[in-house]
Formats: sequence, structure tokens, C-alpha cells
Amino acid sequence: MLARNGFPPGVPCWIDLLQPDADATMAFYADLFGWTYQVRTPADAPFRYAYALLDGEIAAAVGTPPPGDAAPEGWTGYVWVESADATAAAVEANGGKILNPPADIPRAGRSALCADPDGAVFGLWQAAENRGIQATNVPGSWNFTILHTADPTGAERFYGAVFGWVRERFELPDGTEIGSYFRQPGYGDFLAAADPEIRERQAADQAPGGFADAVALLGPDEGAGNRWGATFAVADADAAVTRATELGATVVVPLFDTPYTREGVVRDPQGATLTLSEYRPPAG
Repeated sequence: MLARNGFPPGVPCWIDLLQPDADATMAFYADLFGWTYQVRTPADAPFRYAYALLDGEIAAAVGTPPPGDAAPEGWTGYVWVESADATAAAVEANGGKILNPPADIPRAGRSALCADPDGAVFGLWQAAENRGIQATNVPGSWNFTILHTADPTGAERFYGAVFGWVRERFELPDGTEIGSYFRQPGYGDFLAAADPEIRERQAADQAPGGFADAVALLGPDEGAGNRWGATFAVADADAAVTRATELGATVVVPLFDTPYTREGVVRDPQGATLTLSEYRPPAG
């Protein structure tokens, strides 16, 4: 995997999960993804927070909710920003809400928890020593976030104003539209500095032009309200879903195929949903 040390502004950079029973959370994901953990909070702290490591690289974080803070349901993705305070002000100015105001995390950075105008929850991350996720797009790591919304036009307006995201239609090579995604202009150039072949590799896999800039997917609300969902890469979707259910998860969406993936959605034993996705690019 490519080593990461920071992200451009407006790019998702962190993901965490806060649940009542941190030991159970850690055990479930350790077995499912092979994670080990580095606990970051002191033993006498009123909450727990740990980095999840994949082959020694940070892949996510898990823990329990800090007392007095709004506790998001399920996995929460954070977007890299230059100023958590200025971006929080932009969230409010564009109809969003601040659930937990910007606050410093000693040495790590400054964060805030927000909701868009339709209630989908996301975080802001202003980095100090914590430079964001290191392991991505390999089995056992965070792969993508997807915004489930009944109002993609409203989402386009809000996230464009707050982060500068641009909505693009997702089309197959024959022109068939199969969805849409957000891109952050210039992100592909940032990635190409460390991975010069990224665009050629994506073209070989028949990804749409400009997909190197992609930062999030858009999907239907699925009747569950507007929300952000988390997708994790796996080597074998069938095996991963089977193992998740053996560990106590329930199947929310049975395994299905897309033009680029095979995936299924499960709910972990404490109620967080996640998508398990095996990358299967179209045959050349």
C-alpha cells in the first residue's frame, strides 16, 4: 500500500466508530479485518479511543463516546480542513448543524461533528500530529464513503459550498448512467505525485474520466433517511459476509454485483452498518 501523510483540504481523511462496548467492537473488527489496536486514551479516562492498525498502518479508530458529546450512530467519516472553526461556520451558513463544536484533541488536531441540512452526520478534521488514515483501498481498510440521500441536488449545493466538491455522473463506457459521485478537483494530481500510474490504471479498469478526483459516492436514501455510509475493502466479499455473520452481524443487503464490485451490507453486533466490497473491475 502507498504510505500516506496528510490529505488535501476537502478530502475525507479519517473514520471512526464509537460504541458502548469497545472491547466487543475491537474483537469483532479484529477478527473480520485483521486489525490490531493502539489505545490512545489514558486508563483513567472517562471514554476510550484506539487506533485500528492494519499491518502497522492506521486504518480506522474505534472507542466509546466521550461524556457530554453527541454520539453519532455508526461509522463517521471526517473531512480534512485547514480550519475546523471556519468550516463549521460554513456548515451553519449553508443550512447544516454543528453537533459537537470544534475542540482540540491534545497533539492530534482539532475536530468537530456536523450534520448536513438533511441530517447526514460527518466530521471535520484539522490536523496536527494526526495526519489521517494511512491504510486505504486494500483488504481490511476503509475504501469509500457514500452519501445516501433523497435530495442529491441539495447535497450537491451544500457540499459544494462547504468543501468545493463537484458532482459527476457515473457512466459505464457505453454511456449508461449508474449513479453519481463527488470529486474534489486536484485530488488526482495529489495522488499522482506518489502514484504516477493511477490514471492509467483506472483507465485500464474502465473507470470514468476524472475518477482520480473522486472523494465520495452518492446513492439513494434506501428508506432509512439521509446518512453517510462506510465501505470497507475485502479480498473476498462472499467470505467476508459469511465471517461477519458468524461473528454476530446480520445481513442488511445480501451480496450483489455492480459493474466494478461484489459487495454486501451488514450490521455489526452493536448496530453499525458497513458495506463489504470486493473490487472486480470490468474485463478489458
